[in-house]
Amino acid sequence: MKKLLDVKKLHVTFSSRGEVLHAVRGLDFSLYESEIVGIVGESGCGKSAALKALTQLNPRHTTLTEGNILYEEQDLLSYSERQMRKIRGKEIGMIFQDPMTSLNPTMKIGEQIMEGYLQHFPKAGRKKAKQRALELLHDVGIPDPEERFDAYPHTLSGGMRQRVMIALALACEPKILLADEPTTALDVTIQAQILRLLKKLQETTKISILLITHDMSVVANLCDRVLVMYAGKIVENTTSSLLFSSPQHPYTKKLLAAIPKLDQPKTQRLLSIEGRPPHLTHAFLGCGFCSRCDEAMGICQKEDPPLFEPHEKHFSACFKHDPRCLP
Repeated sequence: MKKLLDVKKLHVTFSSRGEVLHAVRGLDFSLYESEIVGIVGESGCGKSAALKALTQLNPRHTTLTEGNILYEEQDLLSYSERQMRKIRGKEIGMIFQDPMTSLNPTMKIGEQIMEGYLQHFPKAGRKKAKQRALELLHDVGIPDPEERFDAYPHTLSGGMRQRVMIALALACEPKILLADEPTTALDVTIQAQILRLLKKLQETTKISILLITHDMSVVANLCDRVLVMYAGKIVENTTSSLLFSSPQHPYTKKLLAAIPKLDQPKTQRLLSIEGRPPHLTHAFLGCGFCSRCDEAMGICQKEDPPLFEPHEKHFSACFKHDPRCLP
């Protein structure tokens, strides 16, 4: 498969009023053509900061982004704001977490889709842009697209607004779609519809998707590969099937064990991960999960583990896979 995106040693640091937050600490991953990659991890681990860094959407005046983000062998971090405007939407689309705050409340939804399309294809004209908008509204499952074209966001349900956001993101036929928890604010039935829609669009358009989610069932049913993040780092990188059948990192094991099961006894308490993640406002030695890990060793407190490959195509940032620590 063709590699579309190659992220190397990505660091994202936020600074405000003298305080510094190391949100992303050295991410390395790739995204291939027609692939769906899920990014999971608890709140505050750097998922959204990493996703926004790919298109330089983090606030420039308070953010320091370092490393390499290679899109078709071009480093996006070297691009100016003017150059990035040609990438956003046309090459890389994004579905934001809350469509109500992402859509313009003063514009009709059809006009918003047209605006994004005409931004990248100014010669297309309004007639073709409207035709494209109606096609997209139909493709994402909006009933009566001609009537909804003139609707304002506040008149639509949460599921409809999310469908409009997907239509906006797909307007210019991007090669990559970034989805930041696209189903979080929706009820279970609408969630399933949106996920089926994303899968269908991926199969028909061959678009590659980077998906942030807290729902492990979404990962199991939708994603080809999974990145598990903790304290600003990727601690496990593998296929979806291997993650559930044979998790390698202690954090991933605890994360999966904390998922409620329908067949567990009612008297059995739900498992939780004891302790707290480290503060990312200052540097710290060792593994970020060390203080919460039942398998921690002496070296875990002194060195930050790199990604080891205990099995083929299965990477884990844990010293238990280091040949020096094997029994």
